[in-house]
Amino acid sequence: MAFIALVILLETGRPVFYTQTRIGKGGKEFRIFKFRKFYANNGDSGPLLTIRGDSRMTRVGKVLERTKLDELPQFLNVLRGDMAMVGPRPETAVAIDRVFSKYRALLNYKPGIFGPAQVAFRNAGTLYPEHIDRHTFYREAILPLKAALDLAYYPRRTLLGDLTWIIRGILVVVGLYPTIRKLPPLPIATPGE
Repeated sequence: MAFIALVILLETGRPVFYTQTRIGKGGKEFRIFKFRKFYANNGDSGPLLTIRGDSRMTRVGKVLERTKLDELPQFLNVLRGDMAMVGPRPETAVAIDRVFSKYRALLNYKPGIFGPAQVAFRNAGTLYPEHIDRHTFYREAILPLKAALDLAYYPRRTLLGDLTWIIRGILVVVGLYPTIRKLPPLPIATPGE
């Protein structure tokens, strides 16, 4: 982590970390930590979701995105008690809004670094079709699938199951475990329709 922080400092300066408000267990807000992938002057402007070839990413950021090393600081969230090693991916308030009400049961569990949705959607940034708003696509296409995966697992989770998801999470990053590569066409209107 110290080496990554140094490389970020050398390429684009401070800040090294990016924080964002996420929703945790019971609907409690917390700040999630990540290594910064975007240029520092980017602030919180622009889309909240990162897609393949995002022009806001630095050279180091592109490597961090591919390797998922940008998520290493989330171990600080685990130490603080905001997150667990295994749990549903913590969402932003924007993603949760009216759509997430169907999946409110996910808020019964502490969010985690590893889990079924994180593994299946490891390459989610490559799934967004052109000419469709990425936030709409996420809420209507990706979030329901992620929620279904997590809701199928967490009510019956076991320690062995959690260890399996941690191992799968590591294997998927190095390309040794399959992920969702394509979603079926969805009835989402394109702008102007």
